[in-house]
Parts: sequence; C-alpha cells; structure tokens
Amino acid sequence: MEKVNWKVEGMTCSNCALSVNKVLTRQGMKDVAVNAITGDVAFNTTDTNGSLEKAKKNIEDLGYTIVADHLAPVEKKKKFLDTTWKKFVFCLPFTLVLMAGHLGMWAGIHFLHNPYLQLALCLPVYIVGMDFFGKSALRSLRSGVPNMNVLIAIGATAAFIYSIIGTITNDPSKIFYETAASILTIVFFGNWLEDFSIEKTQKSINDLTKHQVVMANMIAYDDQHNENIFPIENTHLKVGDLILVKAGEQVPMDCKVLTGEAEVNEAIISGESLPVFKKQNDVLIGGSVIANGTIKAYVTAVGKDTVLNGIVDMMKRAQGHKPPVQQLADKISGIFVPVVLSIAVLTIAGNYFLAEHSFQESLMRSIAVLVIACPCAMGLATPAAIAVGLGRAARQGILYTDSKSMELFRTVKQMVFDKTGTLTTGQFKVSAYKHLEGDEESFRRLVYSLEKFSNHPIAKSISSQWKTTDPLKWKKIEELRGLGMQGQDKEGNTFMIGSGKIHPAIASDEHQLYVVKNGAVIGWLDIADEIRPEAAEVMAFCRKHQIRTILLSGDTPDKCKAVAEQLNIDEVYAGQTPQQKLEKIDQLSSVAPTVMVGDGINDAPALARASISVSLSAASQLAIQSASVVLMNNGLKKLPMAMQLGKHTYGTVKSNLFWAFLYNIIAIPIAAVGLLTPTAGALVMGLSDVVLAGNSLWLNWKKLD
Repeated sequence: MEKVNWKVEGMTCSNCALSVNKVLTRQGMKDVAVNAITGDVAFNTTDTNGSLEKAKKNIEDLGYTIVADHLAPVEKKKKFLDTTWKKFVFCLPFTLVLMAGHLGMWAGIHFLHNPYLQLALCLPVYIVGMDFFGKSALRSLRSGVPNMNVLIAIGATAAFIYSIIGTITNDPSKIFYETAASILTIVFFGNWLEDFSIEKTQKSINDLTKHQVVMANMIAYDDQHNENIFPIENTHLKVGDLILVKAGEQVPMDCKVLTGEAEVNEAIISGESLPVFKKQNDVLIGGSVIANGTIKAYVTAVGKDTVLNGIVDMMKRAQGHKPPVQQLADKISGIFVPVVLSIAVLTIAGNYFLAEHSFQESLMRSIAVLVIACPCAMGLATPAAIAVGLGRAARQGILYTDSKSMELFRTVKQMVFDKTGTLTTGQFKVSAYKHLEGDEESFRRLVYSLEKFSNHPIAKSISSQWKTTDPLKWKKIEELRGLGMQGQDKEGNTFMIGSGKIHPAIASDEHQLYVVKNGAVIGWLDIADEIRPEAAEVMAFCRKHQIRTILLSGDTPDKCKAVAEQLNIDEVYAGQTPQQKLEKIDQLSSVAPTVMVGDGINDAPALARASISVSLSAASQLAIQSASVVLMNNGLKKLPMAMQLGKHTYGTVKSNLFWAFLYNIIAIPIAAVGLLTPTAGALVMGLSDVVLAGNSLWLNWKKLD
C-alpha cells in the first residue's frame, strides 16, 4: 500500500468532505481522511487499474481542484471570475438594478419594468451562478452525496424559469428575475465571508507555514579555503550545510551550533518569549529567532524532517480526527439535502392545496425554504472550533496530536504522573558513590561508557558529569527497558548498571544505582534530583478541580514517597516496571477517564493505553509518538492550560452545533409559512456560517478558568 497526500481546494464543510471521501472509497482507497477546513486529503492505495487517476478525475468533476499531489501537475488556464469575491462583484450591479426596478426606487423610469430588459439583466448573473452552483450540484448528485449547492441551484432556477414563463405569457405577476439574481449574488457574498472566516480560523497554521521559507546565510569555502557567505533560500539547504545566523535573524532550518553563543527566542515552538541560552553542540530549531549573539551551525534536518514541519503536520492530523460529538452532525449532513428538498416539495404543496395560497406565493415560500437551509453550518461547527482551539494551543506551546483528547479532558477524574523528568527536572547529580573494585577513575570511566548510550534522564546527567575522552569500547551494548544498561567487552565480561532489580544478586534497594560485573556488585551510586518549580501549581490545579493525583514510577519507594509528600499527591505506586505501569493504567482507566503524564521510553506503553496521554517535548521520540498532547516548553507549566483549552474548545463545538441545529429548526418553518422572502433567506443563510466562525474565533481571546 502507498500513502498518498493531496491538497484539495474548494471544500467548505463536512458535506464536501463526505463527497470526496465517498469518491475515494468507491475507487478502493483505504484509510481515507478528509479535512474540509485545511483541504488535506490522505489515504492508502495500491493504484491498481489507474484507480488514482480515476479518483483524481472524479474529485475534479465534483468541482474541487487538486493543487498538490504526487502526480504530474496539470497546468490549467486561469478561469474568468475564478474567486467567489470576483463573482459577487460581477453579479452585484445587475442585481442592484433589478432590485431597484422591483422596489420602485427609480420612480418614473418605467423601462426598468420591461420583462425583456429584466431577463437581459438577470441572464449574466444566472449564467455565472449556474457555472458555479449548477455544475457543483449536478456533480454532487452524480456522486450520490448532494451538497448545499443543489438547494441554491434549484431555488434560483425555479425563480428564473417561472419568470421566463411570465415573460412569454406577458404576466407581470409571474416575473421574479430579481429573486433569482439576488439569491445567487447573496450566496456568492456569503461564500466569500465563509472563506474569509475559515482562513482566520487557520491563522495559526498559516503563520507557522510562513516561517518555513526564509533567507539563510550559507557558508562556503573556495579553492584557497577562504570563507565566503552568500544568501540562499532555506528550502535549498541540505543536511550538513554550514550557515551563519546573526542577531535578529530567524534560524532557517533545524541545526546544531558549531561555534559561538547566542540567546534564542523559541516562542514559535514553546510559547515562551524568554530567550534561551545556546552554546556549542546545542540544537537550534528552525523558525526560532536569534535575540542576541551570532553563531555558526550546521544543518541537521530539512523539509519534512524539521521540528516545525512536524508540528504543522501534527496540527493538520489533529484537525482531521473527528471527535465523537461530530459523528451526529456528519450523519445529519449526509441526509440533510434530500430532507430539505422533501420539505420544499411539501411546502409548495401545502401552501397551494391546503392553505389555498397562489402558486406564485407557494413557489416563493418553497424557494425560501431551499435557500435558507444551511448544511454547511452543521458541517463547520466542529472543524472551525477545533482549528481555532488547536491554533491557540500551538501558540502557547501545546500540541494536540489527536483532537479527540479535547473532548475527553472534560471527563478526567484522575491524573497519573511519572516522577523522573516529569515531576522532577531530570537534572540529576551524583550525590554519593562507591567502587568495590579497581580505582575511582576506572569506575567513573566504566559508568560513563555504559550510560552514554542511554536516553534516560539519569543516564544523561551522569554521562554529562563523568564524561571522559577515553570511553570503553563494547562488543555489545543494549538498554534493558525499565531496568538499565548492559554491555559486553571484548574479553566477554558482562557489565550492568541500573536499579536494584537489574540483577538477582542484588538483595537491597538501599542505593539508586548498582554496577554489576559478571553477576557481582562492584559499586553503587546515589542520585539527587530536584522537583520542578511548577509541579506544586499543577497539583493545586488538580485539587481545585477535584482530580485525583497519582505518582506512578519505576523509582524506589523512599524516593517516590518523598516527592509525593512534598507535592501532596494522593496515591503512590513505586518500583513499577513498564509492564506494571501498563497494567496499572489499564486498571485505572477502567474505573474513570485517566490522564497519563510521562516522558521516558519506559512510559511509552502506559502513555499509549491512557485515556489521554501527555508528553513533554524533551521526552524520548517514542514517548512523544505515544502521546495525545505534547507540551513544548519542556515542563508541566502549560498542563492546566492544555486541559482548560480542551474543555473550552469542546464547549465551543457544542454551542456551535446547538446554534447550527437551532438555526435550521427555526429558519426552515419560518420560510415555509412565508415570513421570509427568498432574498432575505439567502442573506440569513450566508450569515449563519459567519456567526459560527465568529463564535469559534472567540476562543482566541476567551478567558480560561
């Protein structure tokens, strides 16, 4: 199976996404994910019998445009009136003249009432409207998923054809050219407002994307080994290229400092504007800004492999995930258009046969029903709110890898924390040690040679403190998950370092780490750690919101108990292996929705099993991949905001869906009984989407309590 990613323009709501999804599924595509807001479409395919080309053609037949895929791009001529704004501007003068003539605003200018002149004024608007709405309607009907444009096309066409009949029969009471023109013009305006509103909800992702193309100062050497610096677009950089970044400049790509020191503003990634000091061998993230200083660095990642690109992709994937609350809206959107068409037929029949209104009046009421109904409002309710919520979170250094966690946060009753590197800083110091064989220098060299291969925070701290230029060379080295490190030298001796569980010969857990040679203990180390300054605030937040706190760690009971007492944690499970952590999370999650916060390799299985998993950006890649939420500020500081933003985003989704359903439930009957004209209905329909987008955008400034 091949993974395919497309960018599809022209989708506006979940009804559009359903149409595209159905086309791809019919062509045999698997795992189809369509995001109507961003236009991102992803699926798996074997591309048998040219199914990919067929799918592409069928999607374009629906009226959408594939602007980026792995297929050879097809150059298309730019269409006349290629945007909804241009269509609106073109149609507006014709419509205003028709409306003026209908309302009698130009008294004494009788030629405006000439039906043939009105037909001439309406015809350009109708042709432009049907080129857009009519084609889209026909294509959606062929796909089996009728969209909103079916309602608009039928409403405008009914008014236009009925007016032509009135023109031919010379019956002024049957002429409604201004109705046909106003419906199309106002809906064009509404579509433009909708596009504008959606663009605003995507602002955070667009801002991140803007940072991805900048100029870089590339360093190159001539034949005489003289250093030359020349500007180059960062998209042309390759891994290993040397660059110079000066104060005030943006880091063009992920890189590592070779020489120099600088203070770097990483707010684009972490949400923290306070500069971070960087020196030789430190990593610089593409998109961050040098606040003070100058550095030379070499590029470590480009394109899709950069941290910033990974964040953008993560946000887009999160937007593509549908939370459970969206499922009802999707089901209703799928049958909405046929239901409204049925109501429109009942409206014209009921008004004409039962209420004994004239056919003209019954028709106008039926048309009003068609144009006031808005499936897009229901389709936009969830993705618009999620787009804004994800964007605000990203600006604060909070990344949701799965938008479903936003909805789940409101149900959380207990929160589980790992200790090392999560509640504590992960900056360890060797507080005491003893060697039982050889000299001190050999012991420190042995410990460094083992720990340098581990990603565990304790191992990193020890290897940093006891670094040597002459480490031991191993024949074989491996990490024992949840236990420690094991190495075998050329002579066949086996060395191990880890907790008291690393070897059966160790009968005590008096010390944090033991060093074992061929089954015999040859030394031990005690490690001191410090609690994160924000940990107490996070625990206070949990107590305020009646969330039970649990410490789940592989560390010794004494160490865990000391941390729990200092932070007032409700429950402690110490000395846990990765398997035991997994089993404990399973047990806790079966009782109530559970959040797991961790950062190490040994946390990955438990993170994957929790209701919501939270990982720190400094965590191992495996832990981040297992997480629903990633905190980019290397600490717990933003955890309360992540929870509150999730709750408020879900609240906005609920309010959007409430207003979308309420609007249609109220508006359609009002139109059916003649309290709204088709023109007014088209205007109200267009504004309904804007109201929902505005409610979603309010999330950007809403106070989180």
